[in-house]
Amino acid sequence: MAASPHGPGTAAPRSPDDLYATPPPWDIGRPQPVFAALAASGAFRGRVLDAGCGTGEHTLLAARLGLDATGIDLAARALRTARDKARERGHTARFLLHDARELAVLAEEFDTVLDCGLFHAFGDEDRAAYVDGLRTLLRPSGRCFILCISDREPGAWGPLHKVSRARVEAAFADGWQIDSVEPSAIDITADPGHVEAWLITVTRT
Repeated sequence: MAASPHGPGTAAPRSPDDLYATPPPWDIGRPQPVFAALAASGAFRGRVLDAGCGTGEHTLLAARLGLDATGIDLAARALRTARDKARERGHTARFLLHDARELAVLAEEFDTVLDCGLFHAFGDEDRAAYVDGLRTLLRPSGRCFILCISDREPGAWGPLHKVSRARVEAAFADGWQIDSVEPSAIDITADPGHVEAWLITVTRT
């Protein structure tokens, strides 16, 4: 997960690495349950990109399935932890320091994209750049699974942008099929233990 659900009045971090100066609340030491369930169902296929991978739990989840897995993030500290986890667990995965708003620069193609906590970190302009990049690197009929804080979650959440269905529809209006937008949750280590979320599934047309 690339961005923290900061409480009301909490200042935004100065840099991506600041998010990992201490264990952040979304870094639960295991995959998010909804992504683990998707993996168990066979939803992840082919080459997998984990956008905003943090310490790599979802990248390594894909690698454990024998898939070609790449994680990208702007937090070098988190990527070091992800690489350590891969070595300790005996999984082969690639972790790159890369800006998700510049996905076309990767000049690669993927069959599946995972996004746990990145989509809600972007304002409208950055989100548009991100989705444009997804369209560039995701093969036709490839799928993107997004877990993001929803507008059903109460209160203010610092620099994050709680996501509405309308915002999802606007972001994926061109070149995409929106398969589902389902109520879900993101587990966190802080009270109350989770935040309200959407699980969004879109297919590149």
